[in-house]
Amino acid sequence: MIKDKLQRLRENMKAKNIFAYVIPSADFHQSEYVGEYFKCRQFISGFTGSAGAVVVTLDEAGLWTDGRYFIQAEEQLKGSTIKLFKMGEEGVPTIEQYLNSVLKDGDTLAFDGRVMSAKEGYGYEKEYANKNINVVYEYDLIDAIWEDRPSMSEEKAFLLDVKYAGESAQDKLSKVRAIMKKQNSTIHILNSLYD
Repeated sequence: MIKDKLQRLRENMKAKNIFAYVIPSADFHQSEYVGEYFKCRQFISGFTGSAGAVVVTLDEAGLWTDGRYFIQAEEQLKGSTIKLFKMGEEGVPTIEQYLNSVLKDGDTLAFDGRVMSAKEGYGYEKEYANKNINVVYEYDLIDAIWEDRPSMSEEKAFLLDVKYAGESAQDKLSKVRAIMKKQNSTIHILNSLYD
């Protein structure tokens, strides 16, 4: 089944002239624990751990994950043709090092820019700006092959009770504004759900 998914993904990649496609474990807010709709890395690989990324090229596929998941990943990847890259282990390339070794002149690297951090996306653009390697970020290629993909959550956001949050949102905002005033700042940008 994983092999079939990889084959369908590669067909879409070929149609769009994409050599390598990166699939992180993230949602639009860079959360580690994502809703069902965002489990694209799990869908394509079968790996159910919360952290990791898959890179699929026209020739091979790899999963990068950390030490919490080495045993689980080895088990879940059996028979899939996806190679496990044990992050942090000696001699194991990072995703960036791997991409540098497989991308050639004129190739295209792609990812869904909505689930990739801006830092990573700009990092790829900067890395390949002078190497004649195209970086595209507008394709959710998993959506094209995930026929029964769960819907995005429609649950409304809610405030945590003070007993969980420690203090009220108003008290927290007052503290932030006081610090901003001391620093002569008029804007403070919060860019993650954790913030």
